[in-house]
Amino acid sequence: MAGNTSAPGTTVASRVLALLAAFDAEHRALTLTDLARRAGLPLPTAHRLVGELVAAGALTKRGDGRYVVGRMIWDVGLLAPVETGLRQVAEPFLHDVYAATRATVHLAVRDGDEVLYLERMRGRTSVPVVSSIGSTLPMHATGVGKVLLAHAPDAVRARVLGSLTRVTRYTVTRPGLLDEQLARIRRDGYATTYEEMTLGACSVAVPVRRGDEVVAAIGIVVANLKRDRSRLVTALEVAAQGISRQL
Repeated sequence: MAGNTSAPGTTVASRVLALLAAFDAEHRALTLTDLARRAGLPLPTAHRLVGELVAAGALTKRGDGRYVVGRMIWDVGLLAPVETGLRQVAEPFLHDVYAATRATVHLAVRDGDEVLYLERMRGRTSVPVVSSIGSTLPMHATGVGKVLLAHAPDAVRARVLGSLTRVTRYTVTRPGLLDEQLARIRRDGYATTYEEMTLGACSVAVPVRRGDEVVAAIGIVVANLKRDRSRLVTALEVAAQGISRQL
C-alpha cells in the first residue's frame, strides 16, 4: 500500500491506522520521518503515537532506529476466522508432507491480486526461499500463487495478466503463455514453477477445496522437479484431500 499523502483523519484511531498502513511489502522497516510522511501526519503526532504503539507491542524499534511491525499485529491477524481455522486444520497435514519430503512446505491463500503465506515449514537443508509467514508475493511467479490464480475470479485473472512483472529471467511474463498454464492447472490439478520466483528453487502446488470452492493452496519448494514431481504431487494431493475433508 502506498503512502497516504492526503490529510490525515481527525480521530486517533484513523491516525494509528494510517501509521500501520504505511508498512507494505516494499517498506517493512521505516524511520520515524518516513512513517510520518507515508501516514500524512505531523512529525510530533507520529512520534507520540509510534511511542504508544511500541509500548503496546504493535510496533518494534530496531537497533538502527527504524520501526517494524510488531508481533502483536500478526497475532491479532491470525484470529481472523477463515485463516485461523484453515491453519489449525492444515498444520498436521503440512507436518506430514514436510516429514516425508524435508522440503519447504507452504500454505497460502489469495489476498486480492497477491498470494498471502499463512504457514511455512522448512529445515536447515531446505532450498532457500523468499517467502515468510504473513508475507505476500506475486501470484504469477509462485506455485501456490498459480493455483490460486487459476481458480480466481475472471476480474482478478485479467488484472494479474495485464501487469506481469519479471522477478527472475525465468518468470513467465507473456499473458498468453500464463493463461495456457492456468488452463492446464485447472485441468491437471497442480501447478509448477521453475526458478520463476527464486533462482535455484522450483515448486509444485495443489488446491485446497471447501466443497467446490478453492480456498487455499499448499505447495513444496525443491531444487529440482525432474525426478520427484509425481511423488511430490501425490503427497500434496493426499494432504489437500485431508484438509478439505476437515474443512
